[in-house]
Amino acid sequence: MGLEEYLQCGKKIVAGLDEAGRGCLAGPVTAAAVVLPPEFSHPMLDDSKKMDADDREEVRQIIEKEAVAWAVAFVPSERIDEINILWASIEAMHRALDQLTLRPGYLLVDGNRFLPYQEIPFECVVGGDGKFTSIAAASVLAKTHRDEYMIRQHERFPMYGWNTNKGYPTVAHREGIRLHGPCKLHRQSFKLVQEKQLAFWSRS
Repeated sequence: MGLEEYLQCGKKIVAGLDEAGRGCLAGPVTAAAVVLPPEFSHPMLDDSKKMDADDREEVRQIIEKEAVAWAVAFVPSERIDEINILWASIEAMHRALDQLTLRPGYLLVDGNRFLPYQEIPFECVVGGDGKFTSIAAASVLAKTHRDEYMIRQHERFPMYGWNTNKGYPTVAHREGIRLHGPCKLHRQSFKLVQEKQLAFWSRS
């Protein structure tokens, strides 16, 4: 059953799913599941990557207040190392669905890979966070909740600059790893430093 057929049956409980943090060197991958009212819209809502931080936070508050249901879930770095980032991202989406207070009848998933969840029909949509409001809402919640988490972790591990890079592979982050080594929140299965940095690190 496709989305149009589902809606034509008079059913409206569609959950959008998206994740944040797949490309990071540290911290969890985070996913959100969001069921919006059918008439929901907001002029600032877009793919979270196209929004600035202040706008994301403002829209986050609106989504969390007006959504029919929403949930955010984290899969930690050690689990990412165990099963790889793709399957960890899908697991995070499943965990978010587990936390919803109602069962959706249809799933809209950002990206091109997903594993079935409780026999609920689903559709993978490449670039879905720019096409479907519910996926865009999920992208905003996943991004803002993950950023909030990484800013808190910066207080424990200030040497990596997570208050600004949120765990992404910036020059400053990689330099922090080279100087101080990785911490327990780093994904050990990822290439944490560049080859030339690694050679220097091994001699230091």
